[in-house]
Formats: sequence, C-alpha cells, structure tokens
Amino acid sequence: MGFKPPMTIRSFTIRSGRTQSMPTDTLPDLTTAYPVTDAQVAAYRSNGHVRLTQVATQEEATAYRRPVASTVERLSTETRPLAERDSYGMAFLQVMNLWRHDESVARFVLATRFAGVAARLLGVPRVRLYHDQALFKEPGGGYTPWHQDAMYWPLDGSRCLTMWMPLVDITPAHGGLAFATGSHVDGPLSDIGISDASEERFDRLVAERGLVVDGPVAMRAGDASFHSGWTVHRALGNSSTQMREVMTVIWFADGLTVLDPANPAQANDLASWLPGLAPGALAVSAANPALGGPSGGGV
Repeated sequence: MGFKPPMTIRSFTIRSGRTQSMPTDTLPDLTTAYPVTDAQVAAYRSNGHVRLTQVATQEEATAYRRPVASTVERLSTETRPLAERDSYGMAFLQVMNLWRHDESVARFVLATRFAGVAARLLGVPRVRLYHDQALFKEPGGGYTPWHQDAMYWPLDGSRCLTMWMPLVDITPAHGGLAFATGSHVDGPLSDIGISDASEERFDRLVAERGLVVDGPVAMRAGDASFHSGWTVHRALGNSSTQMREVMTVIWFADGLTVLDPANPAQANDLASWLPGLAPGALAVSAANPALGGPSGGGV
C-alpha cells in the first residue's frame, strides 16, 4: 500500500528520574486562559464529549511535538511487527506518564491552560492529574475498539475526563476519534477491556439504544477533544502514510476518594497511578498534583 516505514521504536529500561529533552525556557508556557463558553460546557455535559479548536496553537503544539515524540521513542518497549499484535496492540503505540520522565513533556502535561479547561467542564475549582498517555498510531495501525476509559479507573468516572490532542494535523484517515453521544449518562456499561469483544459489545449497545455516533473529523495540531470517563468511544485505523501523533491527559475532580477496584485493571491502575493509596482514601498523592487554571471553576 506504499506506507512509509513507521517511527523506529527501541526497547529500553524506564528510569525513575526526568530528563530534559530541550531547554524548557524555549517552550511556550501554556498558562494563558482558553475561553470555554457556556454552550461548550453544556454540550460536554449533555453529550459526554466536546471538541475545541486550538486549545494549543499550531505553533505551541509543534513546539511540544518534538519532546513528546522523542520521549515516546525512548520509553516505548513495543518491538513486534503490526502483524504479530492483537487488536489492542495494533491500535497504537502507548506510553504513559511521560511527565515523570521528561521536563519538557511535564511542562505540557501540567499546563494550567489545559487543567483550567478540564475544571471548567467539570464545574470544579481545580482538578488533579491522573496520568498522561501518548497514543501514536502507526501507518497501517488498526482500529481502536469501542470502550469506556473509566472501566480501568478506581475513581468516579463521571468526575474524570480525558483531553485528546493531536500534535500534527490529522484527517479521519489518520485514526480519528468517534464518540457515542450521550453514552456517558448510565455510567459503566460493560466490564470488557479494549478488545474485539468490547467492539462487538458496544456496537450492539449503540444500535440497541439508537445512540448517535459523532464520527471523526479533521483536526489541526493543537485542536482537542474532551470526553467523560464513561463516554463510549473508538478510533479508526490509520490508513494514511503518516504517524498519528496524539497526546492525552486525564484529570479528575479534586476531592474524589479512591474506590474499591471492580476488576484487575482497576487494581493495576490503583497501584500505578494512585501510588500508596487504599480504597476510601482521598485521591491525593505526589503523582496526582492539584492543578487549577484561569479557566477553572464555574458550572
């Protein structure tokens, strides 16, 4: 099909300390407010998702693309050819908590502008970081099956949300994101992880409930979508010749308590992203800094 070779990914051992991929004082500071309208807040709460244009400018997104991509290449341990992976493995190259390993990426993940948007959509004064996640979909990479993010989280998924931001211009053919509008209102709808089985389960559910699917759209670098923890969503495969470079950040409303893990995935997340905490404790740790912002608060 004439695909260009995907980005080379090398195996390595994760280090506990951060590195600095480029001088942070040369990067945009991302502290100015992004104006979120009442209509956008209402759309998010009604639909379970909203797309916002230029949450970072194209210039800002381009500036952070280099340290994010460099850190993904350094941290990823995926070396298998696409043909040898299951549907989950084919969906994307996934690296989490880049902010703990690179100061330039930390500047992006901890940006008050982004946290302010999250707080505004949730209607809270401030949020806490859950974790970040780079999702790079290789040329020829497979679809991402329908799923609910909060199935993996030992937190109230209705009080959590994810920002999904491409760092390059994308079209639907690059692996754009689709949402089942209104699917967030009933909370957990399945205990099936991201897989062919979850695709089948939610395909049926979307049809049975007559949910409208908001399909992928073209997005410029720095545009972003925000979706609730219980919003059912999926992504197309990457039929383009370019890597789909997407950075995500997940936040939760400050003041949440840790829930009893409902499945092994949540138990793993509790140990990984809420270190040292037990069910019933406030979700507060050094790995979950509180973040406010000039757009925060409101209803």
